[in-house]
Amino acid sequence: MARYTGPVCKICRSEGEKLYLKGAKCFTPKCPVEKRPYAPGQHGRTARRGGADRTSDYARQLRAKQRARSVYGVLERQFRRYYEAADRKTGVTGLNLLQTLELRLDNVVYRLGFAENRAQARQLVNHSHFTVNGRRADIPSMILRPGDVVAVKESSRKTTFFKELVDLAEKRPNALWLDRDLASLSGRVLRLPERAEIDNNLNEQLIVEYYSR
Repeated sequence: MARYTGPVCKICRSEGEKLYLKGAKCFTPKCPVEKRPYAPGQHGRTARRGGADRTSDYARQLRAKQRARSVYGVLERQFRRYYEAADRKTGVTGLNLLQTLELRLDNVVYRLGFAENRAQARQLVNHSHFTVNGRRADIPSMILRPGDVVAVKESSRKTTFFKELVDLAEKRPNALWLDRDLASLSGRVLRLPERAEIDNNLNEQLIVEYYSR
């Protein structure tokens, strides 16, 4: 499956703020946004972020959509499908979209604290280290539902990474819409996440406006 493989720190620098795509590194002085707080590229130091083209409605809508795609590691075609599915559901389209993105298997693994960032969570899922409801799951884009149980596969718990995972996960806060059991390295989806429990640097209304043009 296609995915972005370039340097993710350039995405944060282009946005002008941290999107926390690298996990722990984002909280250290080594973060490129801290070391080089300007846009990437030859003219990054002199690039104007507040020009007329940047403040147009289309530019703001496009940036909001691109930001959400970058945060969840989703390419355009799949992101559009998520939006179209969210638009068909009852309720608020923007919230439906964010809830769908949050319920992706790779994101749930990340929210449970079983991976440092979403990219690592995606890799772990691809390598079949997790089960969903007792069955092997290796598709990061799998959409979970309330009641689904995600667990580290029994054979994977013997690896060094997962032996040390409990100590690492304890330092990460657990999402309130998930029930995490570190003793069994598992977690259950309790309910759909509320808007206040999803990243506040995302603007779903602008995304809806972008696709509604």
